[in-house]
Amino acid sequence: MVKPTLLVLAAGMGSRYGSLKQMDGVGPNNEAIIDYSVYDAIRAGFGKVVFVIRHSFAKEFQEVFSPARFGGRIDVDFVFQELDYLPEGLSVPEGRVKPWGTNHAVMMAAEAIREPFAVINADDFYGAEAYKTIADYLMQLDGSRDRYCMVAYDLNKTLSSNGTVSRGVCGVDGEGNLTSMVERTQIERMPDGKIVFHDGGADEELAEDTPVSMNLFGFTPDFFAYSKEYFRTWFEANRENIKAEFYIPTMVNKLIGDGTASLRVLRSAAQWHGVTYKEDKPALMASIEAMIAEGKYPRDLWK
Repeated sequence: MVKPTLLVLAAGMGSRYGSLKQMDGVGPNNEAIIDYSVYDAIRAGFGKVVFVIRHSFAKEFQEVFSPARFGGRIDVDFVFQELDYLPEGLSVPEGRVKPWGTNHAVMMAAEAIREPFAVINADDFYGAEAYKTIADYLMQLDGSRDRYCMVAYDLNKTLSSNGTVSRGVCGVDGEGNLTSMVERTQIERMPDGKIVFHDGGADEELAEDTPVSMNLFGFTPDFFAYSKEYFRTWFEANRENIKAEFYIPTMVNKLIGDGTASLRVLRSAAQWHGVTYKEDKPALMASIEAMIAEGKYPRDLWK
């Protein structure tokens, strides 16, 4: 059975943290969220991790997250996302300064991945259960085409108590397949306990267990070719918008909408953690300490 690969989208870390040295440790031995992601992936059965990074902080990143760090327990590779890494014939529009978004980052790994793979954000803590759920599904897809998956979280397990959040709200059919993914912004829990979003119109309530995407997707390698082809269409349509981004949900919605692919929505009971606001960090650190006390993680992750 082919082991799936974990693709970690880390190219945006340099701009968020200023420098990798400022990347916050969240574990008791200064482990980063990435450390817990790789640890959980190894336990779930992933065989390789590929990091999407930028040349501007490559040396620092590769020194920290070298194969030696993980004790030879998983293969490690690095690919690069840059503004001018475009399909042949396309050029960077004047005034554009940022790369092209999460699905453009995925495209950078086309030469490094030949097996089913999962995609994660570098700075999201997804939980061990989520990695096991997606790994088990991906292991069934070796040799398959056009069959994708994602881990959806209950909305109430992805909120911040320190401000509003944006989430991809998922529509799911009776067979468990994705029908739509709609970005909802300014989601928060109100004083009366209800969860609402304020997308500019009247406030709308969302159920506690509304399935939402946290960018934990699973794909087969054919996704790369579809992405490269559609990127040209998207690029021409957005050429004048120098801040437009080619997101993973943009590509997924296109392939689902035209019937090219199906995407199974896998539900997870895991608690998602992220650091949307600086005040979120203490809560994440406390949660990790609690999981260590429960025996879910060792105190020294890579010892």
